[in-house]
Amino acid sequence: MPNPSTAPEHSLDHITPRDQAEILAQALPYIRRFHGKTLVIKYGGNAMTDPALQQDFAEDIVLLKLVGMNPIVVHGGGPQIDDALNKLGKKGTFIQGMRVTDEETMEVVEWVLAGEVQQDIVGLINAAGGKAVGLTGRDGGLIRARKMKLADKDDPSKEHDIGQVGEITAIDPSVVKALQDDQFIPVISPIGFGEHNESYNINADLVAAKLATVLKAEKLIMLTNIRGVLDKTGDLITELTPRQIDDLIADGTISGGMLPKLAGAIDAAKSGVNAVHVVDGRVPHAMLLEILTDQAYGTMIRSH
Repeated sequence: MPNPSTAPEHSLDHITPRDQAEILAQALPYIRRFHGKTLVIKYGGNAMTDPALQQDFAEDIVLLKLVGMNPIVVHGGGPQIDDALNKLGKKGTFIQGMRVTDEETMEVVEWVLAGEVQQDIVGLINAAGGKAVGLTGRDGGLIRARKMKLADKDDPSKEHDIGQVGEITAIDPSVVKALQDDQFIPVISPIGFGEHNESYNINADLVAAKLATVLKAEKLIMLTNIRGVLDKTGDLITELTPRQIDDLIADGTISGGMLPKLAGAIDAAKSGVNAVHVVDGRVPHAMLLEILTDQAYGTMIRSH
């Protein structure tokens, strides 16, 4: 699939003003339905590293806010962390796909995620006309965490020490709600804190899913580098229920890297989030297209 962001800039000159008005009018039912609703957006993949897609994302977030929805952004930053560690001459170590996060690595994670990456996103949204505010799990006691225990995949009685990688114990969304009420757009780095004030690196997908559940969000939108969930012939499955996903996992249709991506999504759908969208973030304005049109630019997981 070609990278859509390398295509020439889309011109609307061929669309008449009347057709443009009709396109806007078709979005009205969706704007009405989701007005005042909370949308949690996991921002990652190409959408986060390609400059043209970054701009599209910021504009989409501002538009959603201006038409009365409440977007909340939770971002990742794996590639940026790797780049920073490489510059320091520190090689990343992984156990069963999890980054071993010693004290020095955790310091890098914090200044990359809560510094460089978060502030880039805040700046883009503000430049597009929004009012974004950056948060970590420390702010307002947002994300409490504890050290993750990683059982060996071959010998469950054995545990691996992967350092300051955390699992969420509690989320207090009051600071997020306060910002929303004041028309700000929260941008959250997936860093939690423990009972001794220690920091923990947490999977951004899981933070987004848990936050969506706690806030009883209307939608959880996960921007990825894939088209969505595919069937065995490679065709996009546009709509699923948690039960259908269980069946697809059982018969091997869903496997590998898609499993952890969907784990948080399924939990959110089962816990009251009305719809979870796994969206192709390589498509310009994919998020708007998924929310405000009938077209499917990913897979929607319904709560029932």
